[in-house]
Amino acid sequence: FQQAICGKEKSEKMKYLFLIFFMNLLPQYAGKSLSRDGHYPKTLEDIKNEIAGYSDIAKAIIDLAVHGKAQNRSYERLAVFADTVGPRLSGSKNLDAAIKYMFSALQKDGLENVHLEPVKVPHWERGEEFAMMLEPRNHSIAILGLGSSVATPPEGITAEVIVVTSFDELHRRAQEAKGKIVVYNQPFVSYGETVRYRLQGAVEAAKVGAVASLIRSIASFSIDSPHTGWQNYQSGVPRIPTACISVEDAEMMSRMSFRGTKIIVYLKMEARTYPDSASFNTVAEIVGSKYPEQIVLVSGHLDSWDVGQGAMDDGGGAFISWEALSLIKDLG
Repeated sequence: FQQAICGKEKSEKMKYLFLIFFMNLLPQYAGKSLSRDGHYPKTLEDIKNEIAGYSDIAKAIIDLAVHGKAQNRSYERLAVFADTVGPRLSGSKNLDAAIKYMFSALQKDGLENVHLEPVKVPHWERGEEFAMMLEPRNHSIAILGLGSSVATPPEGITAEVIVVTSFDELHRRAQEAKGKIVVYNQPFVSYGETVRYRLQGAVEAAKVGAVASLIRSIASFSIDSPHTGWQNYQSGVPRIPTACISVEDAEMMSRMSFRGTKIIVYLKMEARTYPDSASFNTVAEIVGSKYPEQIVLVSGHLDSWDVGQGAMDDGGGAFISWEALSLIKDLG
């Protein structure tokens, strides 16, 4: 107890000494922000003036991109790329083709130090997948397996459904969930918040003994269109098949369940995970003239899901990054 009191007194004294020291610094560095490394950056006014000094350069970039020869260039580049290569699932031949395409295109664009960096990437394949409601009526359920999902047994899974709106509800009803297919009909709040049901849905369902999980697509609405995406298994928890379903089917099964209707679903998935594949990061540069050793990094990912073009996830991001380099190069 005595040591604790002494320690507290010493701590208070140190606080006062630091405060006196800090107050003595203020007149010397008035209007300047203090940084951890002891250097004193420019004032806010200095920074505002520096940014304003780039207005002519900013206007030149905007004029070239919006009105000049680069007008629509990144869109056209992306359209040709998406039309030529198509979907680019991680570990696939199409991704290899996309990397070769970009390597050649970046060289033709006259960028510097165009090269490939070897990396390993996940290799998962969807295979055939199918879901059918058998009770209370026959209804084909649109599904998209989630990345890294395991397959069902070859004969598929036929089981009763339990519908929940949250992980809390699932764990409250854990005894009911054993041996069933968990259907999540979680309300959409935002992608950042609601995506945890896709990421963790299979694990939480497996913890209570479910045989599979079907997750309402992480979207504000759909037109009978399920969304795919990655999901994560957890060490020590059984791996069960998992897929996304449309908002409409999740809502329908929720209404049926609320009425006390028994729902039985047949699910078959042939998904497979292979060892990580050899792939590459595709790199191009403009080396700085004043600070060549410093790096400003812009990037996007060339791979995409297998059920679309990948034009926005993330072809657009990759091609915007490329266009940023092209615009700077064009302007000298």
